[in-house]
Amino acid sequence: MNETICAIATATGGALGIIRISGSQTLEILSHIFTKDLTTAKPNTIHYGHIADIDEVLVSIFRAPHSYTGEDSAEISCHGSRYILNKVLELLVQNGCRLSHPGEFTQRAYLNGKLDLSQAEAVADLIASTNKATHDIALSQLRGHFSSELSLLRDQLLKLTSLLELELDFSDHEDLEFADRTELLELAQKIDKRITSLAETFHTGNALKNGIPVAIIGAPNVGKSTLLNALVGEERAIVSDIQGTTRDAIEDTIQLGGITFRFIDTAGIRHTDDHVERLGIDRSLAAAQRATIILMMTEPGVPYPDIPVRQDQTIIRIENKTETFQAKYNIGLNDLRQRLIAATPKTADTDIIITNARHYEALTHAHDSLLRVIDGLHQQQSGDLLSEDLRLTLNHLADITGGQITPQETLNNIFSHFCVGK
Repeated sequence: MNETICAIATATGGALGIIRISGSQTLEILSHIFTKDLTTAKPNTIHYGHIADIDEVLVSIFRAPHSYTGEDSAEISCHGSRYILNKVLELLVQNGCRLSHPGEFTQRAYLNGKLDLSQAEAVADLIASTNKATHDIALSQLRGHFSSELSLLRDQLLKLTSLLELELDFSDHEDLEFADRTELLELAQKIDKRITSLAETFHTGNALKNGIPVAIIGAPNVGKSTLLNALVGEERAIVSDIQGTTRDAIEDTIQLGGITFRFIDTAGIRHTDDHVERLGIDRSLAAAQRATIILMMTEPGVPYPDIPVRQDQTIIRIENKTETFQAKYNIGLNDLRQRLIAATPKTADTDIIITNARHYEALTHAHDSLLRVIDGLHQQQSGDLLSEDLRLTLNHLADITGGQITPQETLNNIFSHFCVGK
């Protein structure tokens, strides 16, 4: 943290390139290689000049603590030539910088209190976002919406813990009870409901992040491969009048309404003695089980396949080769696209969606700990047992954003709300 770091922040080979610098010696090091002295430069200013005889550049100045990392930092905008960028980096290193490790700028932002851990993870998610849905989720998390929600739950839990631990401090007064058990139970149940609703969004979030799986299921020759080709706009699957042409699952993705859908064309469902085709049908059934949405496809005179489906799956039935729907001629496809968008899993109780497995695991552990508190209240357990499970719940939530609840924080909370011995 005492070293000044530098790195190329843009892909090389473009018209422009940016080099980022952060650390206490940022302005001094820059002044050695830039045509102007920047040690007294005002924050949030841009300076034009040259770096040695390498390039003419613009240097943006950010002063601590009002920068991305919370340190003095700068960005050098130069031409995007790989040679130029590397020569500027070389000069920076020669004058006291060190090349940064992967993610080190965001790590410093976290360590300097500019971001919490969940927001830092959102930076990577934002960079990796491939559609509007994942972009919006990552941006919401980066802006602190999830952190604010956790902070509210944390404050409520801390109040519960403080009340119970206050009783322990006055344990010699057996009849003294600061925490009304009925109110504690109601609040614990309310908090647990919110934690559960957040955890339940993970299935939706994971689907949005990786693409919502859509299995196209039906008998042979009803137009499944034709439908896949029509949806993705290219010949991805072989189309033939011969039954059993599709022997393996074929996947491709498209974006509809800012959401990525991952379509899976499968082997036709029918009875067969062909061992290879049978394997393809087994894979079709497995794909159907993994799918969030099943496009159940048929044609006039052909029954829909009878396959097991889960209660949480959406089934969209399509009768192909009719006046209202013909995949071969793109008839009815716009309506199908709208039905797919409408079938996207929704989260009714929250606008926060969990996409990170680590966050989901922490919420699940918090839920388990809080259930023990609720059971303990029903069984009229002692305050010390309840307090321990509440503290575990707090620590599991703190794992998401980073940091733990300290005894001093609990103590401060007690005396900020109550007037003991006054």
